[in-house]
Amino acid sequence: MHLDVLDLRNFYYRTQLGRVAQRAIRDRMVDLWPPLAGQTVVGFGFAVPLLRPYLAEARRVIGLMPGPQGVMPWPAGMQNVSTLCEEHLWPLPTGMVDRLVLMHGLETSENPGSVLDEAHRVLGPGGRALIVVPNRAGLWSRSDATPFGFGRPYTAGQLEAQLKRHGFTPERNFTVLHVPPSQAPFWLRSSNLCERMGRRLPGLSGGVLMVEASKQVYAPTRGGLLQRAAKPVRLWEPAAQPVASPKRG
Repeated sequence: MHLDVLDLRNFYYRTQLGRVAQRAIRDRMVDLWPPLAGQTVVGFGFAVPLLRPYLAEARRVIGLMPGPQGVMPWPAGMQNVSTLCEEHLWPLPTGMVDRLVLMHGLETSENPGSVLDEAHRVLGPGGRALIVVPNRAGLWSRSDATPFGFGRPYTAGQLEAQLKRHGFTPERNFTVLHVPPSQAPFWLRSSNLCERMGRRLPGLSGGVLMVEASKQVYAPTRGGLLQRAAKPVRLWEPAAQPVASPKRG
């Protein structure tokens, strides 16, 4: 079941813990995908807190928000780029998207397979998808004080297996949000230190799992249409050799 868009907005924009989460996930995403001119960057679910760094450089930025969640205008003070859509029917042409991020869109969906099918459809050749979900082994999925405490948490193996079933090739995975999901001032002040330690210690499990995947495109089994002549002419056969025309008297 999807969370309400107002609850998501209040968490990410009006609480200190939400701003900590937003910064940690967004910084990791920008490290992975630096903003580039001419790209189409799309977020599905409630991914708009991650998209602001791309507004200046990208060709277009679009925030897709599923109907059961609701939609809000974004970004504030600028021309709106967010829109309401069906989970399994996105208002985007096939192959349009260069970079696609899903956050609070997969784990809360009643039909995650349809979400991934649409993600595969809109992603263009060479495009990449980034799926952000609660980490089953982390603390954030065990607390309902944050949006990552709702829906289905995943392990890296579970998410990668699901991506493969829907035509994606997982490229790499990592975790973020190594700080506990606490509003205590000590942990809020220590969030940057916790993230740096989490990157250096691979065994330290973060609260959020991020998996980057590419679109799997199958090569054609044949090089083209096979055409056969009904009666091929063979030049080495006598009937196919040139015949001199009779001399005229």
